[in-house]
Amino acid sequence: MSSELLVDVGEDPASQLGQLKLATIDDQQWPNDESVLSQSDTDLSQRFVAGSPHLPWDHPFYDIARHQIIEVAGDDNFGRKVIVFNACRMPPQHQLDHHKLLMYLKGTLDQYVESDYTLIYFHHGLTSENKPSLSWLGDAYREFDRKYKKNIKALYIVHPTMFIKTLLILFKPLISFKFGRKINYVSYLSELEDVVKCEQLLIPERVREYDRKLRASMKPTARPPMSPPSSPPLPNQVFGIPLSVLRQRSPDGDCVPMVMRDTISFLSEQGLEIEGIFRRSANVTLVKEVQLKYNSGSVVSFREMEDVHLAAVILKTFLRELPEPLLTYQLYNDIVNFSSVSSDNQVVVMTTLLESLPEENYKSLRYLITFLAQVSANSEVNKMTNSNLAVVFGPNLLWGRENAMSLSAIGPINSFTKTLLDQQHLVFT
Repeated sequence: MSSELLVDVGEDPASQLGQLKLATIDDQQWPNDESVLSQSDTDLSQRFVAGSPHLPWDHPFYDIARHQIIEVAGDDNFGRKVIVFNACRMPPQHQLDHHKLLMYLKGTLDQYVESDYTLIYFHHGLTSENKPSLSWLGDAYREFDRKYKKNIKALYIVHPTMFIKTLLILFKPLISFKFGRKINYVSYLSELEDVVKCEQLLIPERVREYDRKLRASMKPTARPPMSPPSSPPLPNQVFGIPLSVLRQRSPDGDCVPMVMRDTISFLSEQGLEIEGIFRRSANVTLVKEVQLKYNSGSVVSFREMEDVHLAAVILKTFLRELPEPLLTYQLYNDIVNFSSVSSDNQVVVMTTLLESLPEENYKSLRYLITFLAQVSANSEVNKMTNSNLAVVFGPNLLWGRENAMSLSAIGPINSFTKTLLDQQHLVFT
């Protein structure tokens, strides 16, 4: 993987933009003024709380969501939320409302821009048929104001071509130096392992096949390393181990894993008044060091390290690396469809669902939610309300068997998590 700073161009960039043609597209193909979405339609955090993992056909963003161009894929190795954009899933220009696509992307980011996040763009599959116009790209960049750019920590462009590199050079006058430093070119999928676990990304098969062809075309000595094979778990491994196994290993049969007790105990003492707790990333080297200590059976003391954000990332990482989510695959459909339950019955239904969990899952969830209620109680200082906590923890408590989820599934999961936080005093009696 390489991070390449954008270089200056000799000619006037505006004239070069006019010469570089992405696609021929008539003005008549763009949405008319009357088709512009209202503010309420673009508020995806509200509009996407639906009763199904797929948007209903009459939803204003159904025609965008059904292509699965944009997905949310949990956290990366730095504890940052991952947003994925798949160019190969963009239909031909005349079949896609690019204005609505932009609103859909903004609506996705709106749920995460207050936290550190990572954007991964799979470039392969962008053709002369589905490329947006240059004017749209310029408008799109300008549309994303400082709110969106401040907390994006990295933009990874996978399988870049000379076209995309030239395009970024031409757009240099619009791109700030600080943002330009966040742009990284990724030549092979294996290089993404430094950033995120590729198995949690729903990488389109077209992209995987293209990656295989790139590898095959290279001389054996020049081929990039394959993704390292998964090694067998260490005798004392903690991360990536089922809760039932961790319970069996515990000397006293404790249902709540040691990592959760250590991090939550420290955060309860030191983190309740830290603004933006759970929204910041941590040094990846320190994260790996702490994971290695736990997995080797060593004692970890967060009090000695005095790093609140490190403990917060370790907690989220532990939850995300469970082989099965804390809320289990069995409850996935019930939780995604929970919004169809009437408000009068939600506490009863939620209590019944959670009581069906394995004991170690139930007690670990109760331990976590009780702590998060303390965090929320200090929201005037730390700015982490139940809504904000739900956005952070929802995807770490439940995900589909294929890991990555479209926004239409994330919304109901976050909504369920918020209701659980709101009603935790009634659910966990």
